[in-house]
Amino acid sequence: MEQIFSLEVMLTVVACVTAAAGTVVYLVPRPAAQNPSAAASPVHDTVFLFDGDELIDGSASAFDAAEIPELPTSWSSLRADLEQACPDFPETPAGLQDRERLFCATPAGPVEIERLGNVTRVALPAAALRPAHRPAGDTGLAVAPYPAWRVDMGGTVIWHNAAYKALVTRIRGRHVDLSRPIFPPVDRVGRKVRLSLDQPERVAGRKLWFDVTAVPQEDETLFFATDVNAVVEAEAAQRNFVQTLAKTFAQLSIGLAIFDRNRQLALFNPALVDLTALPADFLSARPTLFDFFDRLRDCRMMPEPRDYRSWRRQMAELDAAASDGKYQETWTLPSGAVYSISGRPHPDGAVAFMFENITAEVTLTRRFRADLEMGQAVLDQLDDAIAVFSAEGILAITNRGFRRLWDIDPDQTLRQTTIIDATKVWQEHSLPTPVWGELQDFVMQSDNRADWRAEIRMRDGRSVTCHVQPIQDGATMVRFGLSERSAARALQALPAPSTA
Repeated sequence: MEQIFSLEVMLTVVACVTAAAGTVVYLVPRPAAQNPSAAASPVHDTVFLFDGDELIDGSASAFDAAEIPELPTSWSSLRADLEQACPDFPETPAGLQDRERLFCATPAGPVEIERLGNVTRVALPAAALRPAHRPAGDTGLAVAPYPAWRVDMGGTVIWHNAAYKALVTRIRGRHVDLSRPIFPPVDRVGRKVRLSLDQPERVAGRKLWFDVTAVPQEDETLFFATDVNAVVEAEAAQRNFVQTLAKTFAQLSIGLAIFDRNRQLALFNPALVDLTALPADFLSARPTLFDFFDRLRDCRMMPEPRDYRSWRRQMAELDAAASDGKYQETWTLPSGAVYSISGRPHPDGAVAFMFENITAEVTLTRRFRADLEMGQAVLDQLDDAIAVFSAEGILAITNRGFRRLWDIDPDQTLRQTTIIDATKVWQEHSLPTPVWGELQDFVMQSDNRADWRAEIRMRDGRSVTCHVQPIQDGATMVRFGLSERSAARALQALPAPSTA
């Protein structure tokens, strides 16, 4: 039994070695067989073996010397390479009979085609793969990093470089017909056309983008494809970013106008239309910076300049200030509305202007200021000297009587006046008393606060009543009033009215 098994193994090994040796012999270049069309032919230096249309092996010892960019990958691609030099090359090896041998003459030498079972052998000079009609420039394109290919009038790829083959393999897989173009037809000659290719299912949903250029050459067209995936992704990211900004700006109550480096309106939001009353179609037409503000002036949506010359100078100064980020103005319009306008620089030389309606804030501020002035006027009419201290002990309010009694004007000092500063002044104008220390403690404390009074004797002999009252938010009001006797003496000291 062991002997039978050893015999079977030995026969299998011999069969494999014989088959391998036959294949090697089949691949070994040999002189072309003598026939009328192949007389005096040189030794074939290139041999290809095909199983049907698929290339299964080859011997290409002279490829480097012949500057051939790449091996054919199929019967179709080899036929495409030899179609001009060898028009009789069979379309498929299926038409050959077993043991049949064909010859085809080319300028570089004969091409020998032989069928042996399912295997078809093609032997030829390597130079035959460089047809005479192919320009020398194709040699440089063969090693170019971007896809390049040549198409005949029938739309068949008759030449391609390694980058094109790699792209076809990536999209369609290996062992495909390279004579069928991978890109759709391009009609615009000499101009870039952006085309996309769908990738296999494993990366479904993602396209490959190329800028394809067609260059006509006699009866053929040469194509170049430049990978622009990074450009397309950047453009998509930019569009998404602009859309996000537009959605964000649409919610703002502040009007926004962004002018590009050429000072044309590039972006605006709906609030700008509402605030400026400028038509949306005018803004969509991308007016210049000058046209934009000139239209605002015509619509009386900005202060009227004195004359046109000053207006042009004002626009130039506005542009320069906005470019430096220093433009900030408040416009009071003829309608009574008040706008705050600011200009800020943006990347790549752009500038942005923001329009904010501050009428309500300005009106409220003016009303508050008027109320304060009225309150101050009322306080100034009182005979008592009044001082109000905040919870932090800062002098906040005084009246005319206070300034007259103590001979001090807190508004004339640059720094804040505290309760300590005030009591120092009061000590200088009064006789010694513990009231000032107690008053300091009362102003600074936050609880157990109730009204209290104390008598103060001024250095000139006048008697003053100090009335301390806590008020809201932890503040304290101090009122100084002359006693009736001191007031009478003060009245007697006044000069008599003139009888003239």
